Formats: sequence, C-alpha cells, structure tokens
Amino acid sequence: MLSPYFNIDKTEAGVDEAGRGCYAGPVFAAAVILPKDFYHPLLNDSKKLNEKQRDLLRPIIEKESIAFGVASVDHLEIDQINILQASYKAMHLAIAQLKTKPNLLLIDGNRFKPFKQIEHVCIIKGDGKYASIAAASILAKTYRDEYMQKISKEFPQYAWDKNKGYGTKTHRVAIEKFGLCDYHRKSYKI
Repeated sequence: MLSPYFNIDKTEAGVDEAGRGCYAGPVFAAAVILPKDFYHPLLNDSKKLNEKQRDLLRPIIEKESIAFGVASVDHLEIDQINILQASYKAMHLAIAQLKTKPNLLLIDGNRFKPFKQIEHVCIIKGDGKYASIAAASILAKTYRDEYMQKISKEFPQYAWDKNKGYGTKTHRVAIEKFGLCDYHRKSYKI
C-alpha cells in the first residue's frame, strides 16, 4: 500500500516524469500535492496500471489534489541539453505551476537538480511507495500519452498511438523503413 506522506508536518509535492526512454516526442513531468488523507484503491505507480485505470484516475487526481502542475520539454530541447537536464527542466516547470507552494519535494528516482530553496528527497521507485509521486506519475504519463496519440495522426507509420514513442519492434521497423521524422530525438543515435 502507498504511504500517504513522507513527513506529516510538511506540504509535500510528489514529482515524476514520463518519456525519458522514448525515441520520439517530449518528456513530460508532473508535480502533485495531495491532501494527507487522500486515498483511492486504484492509485499506484502508473506503470502498474492499464490505460483505462490511468484515464479514470487522472480527473480524480486533478479534482482532489490541493495543487498540480504538468509540463513538458520537447524533442528539440532534449537534443540540445540532453534527456537528464530536460527531465529536470520539465520537473521544475511542473513544480513552478503549483498554486500552493510545497516545502518538501518527493522526487521519483535517484537524482534531482534542486529547485529554488525547496527541500527535496529522491526516492528510488517512489511512484510505488508514495501516493503523491504515484499521482504525479499518472498525470505525466496520461498527458504524454495524449500528446503522442495526437501527433500519431501526423505520422501514423510509427504507431505512436500504441507504442507512445518507445523503441518497440514496430517502431524500430518503421524507422528502418521510413527513417526518422521531425519528432524523433536525433541525439539518441537511433
């Protein structure tokens, strides 16, 4: 079961990203502040949920959260500054959108670039441990999936509506056949 908080005395924002390992499209990040007593039986790491469950949870998280922010950094900037820096930037942009200022950031993963003067803690596999990080993982994933489905209409040959830009066999075969398109991350040397 997910823990409702890391420190009961602090206003915590869970922060996570989606799309770091993709061949195409932007990286998305979300920051979510949940009430300390928030509970939903389905809430979990977005990777442990199916698309229908994530889509069901997204409006609940948005409605019930104290604050949330979602941001992205596009493929061109990823190529310029690298995926790690782009992930940090997307996280910072998402945190900056929060209408309530947190005094503790719960970051999914093992590294983070400090944001302003806000204390942070990195938690490996945090999206499976803390409710606010799980909520952030769901928002980042659903917003990114929605974006990839939209641009898939422009380039249907890559099947981004199904693989969301990840390097699946179908995607790799399409790259071999059609080459790279405008949305591919050229720095990945695919």
